[in-house]
Amino acid sequence: MDVLHKYFPHLTEEQKHQFAQLPDLYEDWNDKINVISRKDIENIVERHILHSLAITKVVTFLPGAEVLDLGTGGGFPGIPLAILYPETRFTLIDGRGKKIKVVNEVIDAIDLKNAKGKHVRSEELKHHFDFVICRAVASLDKLIDWSFRLLKKKESHAIPNGLITLKGGNIRAEIDALPRNEYVEVYPISKYFPDEPFFEEKCVVYVQG
Repeated sequence: MDVLHKYFPHLTEEQKHQFAQLPDLYEDWNDKINVISRKDIENIVERHILHSLAITKVVTFLPGAEVLDLGTGGGFPGIPLAILYPETRFTLIDGRGKKIKVVNEVIDAIDLKNAKGKHVRSEELKHHFDFVICRAVASLDKLIDWSFRLLKKKESHAIPNGLITLKGGNIRAEIDALPRNEYVEVYPISKYFPDEPFFEEKCVVYVQG
């Protein structure tokens, strides 16, 4: 957990305890259901928890805000962000029931009150959210199609409601394929976690809704 505490030194004791439980919980569940790749499970703090928290460098979620984690898989980035923002409500969805089972078991195990997993596709949702977040789900054009209709009209954060996604590799081609009126910002994660080589080609991408 040292790398996490290095970049987030002001965690409460409860948050530290919740984060500290995640590696063992995921290792246990990974033996039953393949939630995280085998090569990543040993580096879960850096490659999954810290990676998820890079989104906090783009937006500070407000108390009472509602955030949708689209295609959450095993619970990333939603669970780490829910730990960091206990007064923000997080809904984590995935079309794979086995993954959502793990998500809800982890949520219950760490007593996370502000997050819930749902086995549902985005097309089935009627509720609206301040932001849609995701990681390694699909290309930007598809993410926009799935997420923009789910955004609230009323805005209360420092940036307008929108899509925030974690991306790797060459993102420029995906951005160039979008309609010209889309407002996109790209934030290199290496700027925020400079001592971690894993993040050299990774970024947070914000698309205004």
